[in-house]
Amino acid sequence: MELTLRQDYDSLSKKGWLAKWVGDIPRYIEHNLNPKFSLREYQREAIRRLIFYLNDKDNRKKPSHLLFNMATGSGKTLLMAASILYLYHEYGYYNFLFFVNSTNIIEKTRDNFLNPFSSKYLFNEKIILDNKEVKIREVKNFSNTAKDDINIVFTTIQKLHSDMNMVKEESISPADFADKRIVIISDEAHHINAWTKSKLNKKEAQEKKTWENTVMKIFNANCENIMLEYTATIDLNNQEIWKKYKDKLIYEYSLKEFRQDGYSKEVKVLDADVEKIDRMLFAVVLSQYRRKIAEKNRIYLKPVVLFKSKTIKESAENAELFHKKIKNLKEEDIENIRRKSAETVLEKAFNYFDEHGISSDVLKLELKEDFGEEKCMLLDSENIDEYKQLQLNSLEDENNGIRAIFAVNMLNEGWDTLNLFDIVRLYETRDGKWTRDEKYIPGKTTLSEVQLIGRGARYFPFTVDEENNRFKRKFDNDPENEMKILEELYYHSSHVPKYITELKAALKESGIMQPQEPKTVMLKVKEDFKKTEFWKSGLIFINSRKKNDGLKLEDISTIIQDKVYGPVVLKSGQLQEEALFENGKSEHQQKTKNIELKDFSDAVIRKAIAKNDFCRFDNLKQYFSKLDSISSLIECIKGARVNATTNGYLTPDDKLKIVLVLLDQLKAQIESQYTEYEGTRLFMSRNISEVVKDKTLNINIDSDREAGRQMKDPVKPELQLDLSKEDWYVYDENYGTSEEKYFIRFLHGAMDDLKKQYKDIYLVRNANLFKLYNFSDGRATEPDFVLFLKKEDDKDWIQYQVFVEAKGEHLIETDRWKEEFLKSIEKEGKVKLETLAEDRHYKLKGMPFYNEAKKKQFIDAFEKEFC
Repeated sequence: MELTLRQDYDSLSKKGWLAKWVGDIPRYIEHNLNPKFSLREYQREAIRRLIFYLNDKDNRKKPSHLLFNMATGSGKTLLMAASILYLYHEYGYYNFLFFVNSTNIIEKTRDNFLNPFSSKYLFNEKIILDNKEVKIREVKNFSNTAKDDINIVFTTIQKLHSDMNMVKEESISPADFADKRIVIISDEAHHINAWTKSKLNKKEAQEKKTWENTVMKIFNANCENIMLEYTATIDLNNQEIWKKYKDKLIYEYSLKEFRQDGYSKEVKVLDADVEKIDRMLFAVVLSQYRRKIAEKNRIYLKPVVLFKSKTIKESAENAELFHKKIKNLKEEDIENIRRKSAETVLEKAFNYFDEHGISSDVLKLELKEDFGEEKCMLLDSENIDEYKQLQLNSLEDENNGIRAIFAVNMLNEGWDTLNLFDIVRLYETRDGKWTRDEKYIPGKTTLSEVQLIGRGARYFPFTVDEENNRFKRKFDNDPENEMKILEELYYHSSHVPKYITELKAALKESGIMQPQEPKTVMLKVKEDFKKTEFWKSGLIFINSRKKNDGLKLEDISTIIQDKVYGPVVLKSGQLQEEALFENGKSEHQQKTKNIELKDFSDAVIRKAIAKNDFCRFDNLKQYFSKLDSISSLIECIKGARVNATTNGYLTPDDKLKIVLVLLDQLKAQIESQYTEYEGTRLFMSRNISEVVKDKTLNINIDSDREAGRQMKDPVKPELQLDLSKEDWYVYDENYGTSEEKYFIRFLHGAMDDLKKQYKDIYLVRNANLFKLYNFSDGRATEPDFVLFLKKEDDKDWIQYQVFVEAKGEHLIETDRWKEEFLKSIEKEGKVKLETLAEDRHYKLKGMPFYNEAKKKQFIDAFEKEFC
């Protein structure tokens, strides 16, 4: 099978060329997105690929059609917003056609793009591009759109087809596409993919003839058109779909990667051989426990329960059953649930209630209040309106009291909620089947359940401390932590063993659930090591993070005077005049030079400052404590130089443009230097025995990967090593990646030479034991290893503390800042003892990354320092 576009771009990315050629994402994109939604690395990768493709003049096809196949919950809508900003700013596209398959998510989509008061609004409070405010406008058609605005038509594919074939007043029509460049954005694009099959039934054939042809007719109306499709589902095993998308699929980020990267909840299946109403009560009790844990840790969380029925009639009946039970809930009902919850997560919940004085009577009253009928929603095709759609889109908001939703199938697609933690299956049908070779083929019902679980598995963001990534799981290696419940989605089912087997098989196949349950292991510090003098009195030096009070350069005039801004190209205004000269040359030739702003009027500079919110005096004062007035700011700006191309005469508008460019670049300059935190240069001592401890790890063993495998039994035979017999290795085993194991094997090979020079040699794998903080911005990193080498002679002794990071090739460029930080520790880091011993005995070192394929650089540096 020939290479696809995605495979080409995967190769470019893996080799680091994509990051090198494209660089980081343009600043204006991040500045104009909602600051609540910082771009994740995989989203940056998707944007880089779009940028590279559009700029690749030799290989870009026109009109341009790309597909992004990305996991449910991975933030495709934010990517759409980022792409809109890029296409508007760089290519001048201002007309966007956004369509989906289903009417029930149109209101949600509009809200996300248009309503600044929505908690899920995608853009910043103001969109500022080239020093001008840009508005997002919803339009009915493109007949009279404003070039200064971003104009979006929101529609469904069904309505789009209808409008294109039956001309109606103010609706979109073929005339809209006759002479305009359009960007088409298709969400949940797999519905169109479904028609690209070798065999279609009668209904599918008709849909393809109508809907798909309508979309392609619009797309092909102008060779400059662009179509961006986004979906979490695409069947590339289907030959027809593969043919259609092999040169269009540019990026794939699977559910498995999404989960492995820590951006999802972990999915648990809780099956119980109890009545339907008891399963419902199980879920609300667990939901209330989760809420208590969040409150205890000062996290606002209103967890939601979804009750899923097979039909609309059954859903209404189940809602009525639940309302009646909650309204008449008794203390003995709670005790009944307690008795049935032994050896489940609910037992932990009841233990927590007991420890914190929450009696069954108190819990009963809380459930009656929190799950009363007014806090439940019945949702199906017969019970849906604009208000319910907006409520669904704001379930995380504090003023939204909904705790339970009764639904059938409407929420399987297009539902964005992060605080769904419990899904209760209220039916027992199953339609999957197993083949003779024991391969499971999930049925339509199971697939819809997997899709729904995938939506519920989106991570609810929170932080434990300022160092955490709020969007990632934090307790994978701390399974006993009570807050682990905030990272888990429970799917409640009746006890039907065959169905449970089928569901888990489908969940594992989709990537939502781990291929196998994580194995809990205890990583132990060797008893022999605990008898050493190093364990009893040895020290480790670690830095900390502190608030950055501002730029290191407190005088704004210093950074302005040290830089030449620009370039700025000013219009000459001389084109008509040039024809008047016989020699064809104008007396006013354009020249490029550095213009000093010292003679610019205060009025021009004030006007420019008024147009740039960031550079207003009250904002810059937060960065520069010595800045005392607007007059001082103006004087600083007058000390600047700007590279400009001009005919020699500057109009007031020219001067204004020059200052605006300067201020925009000054903003970028300040933001690139300013960080909220910085890492301290001082490394404080801590006792080894306080930091290095036994650790409980949750590990996943994959037969094809080294991570999670012991060095006693690695995938690759050359990595085998019995660490329990190596006195220099502090723990009894290593479960790390292949690069970590290769580093340990390297050190094992160098041990004979090292022992000739050093009295004590100890290697500690940093299994979440400590963090270091980058000096410039306070970013946290956990070096994989710290190596201690102690040298003694008759007169003196010295101990080296060496930080080592073993890094896979695919992460070298992304994590380059970590390597630069580690290498800077020796020059910038200073040790500080809290004892009377002398600091000079301790030396800190940071090494280049260890990568097996490029290990020469590491070995050369290591041997130069220590051998």
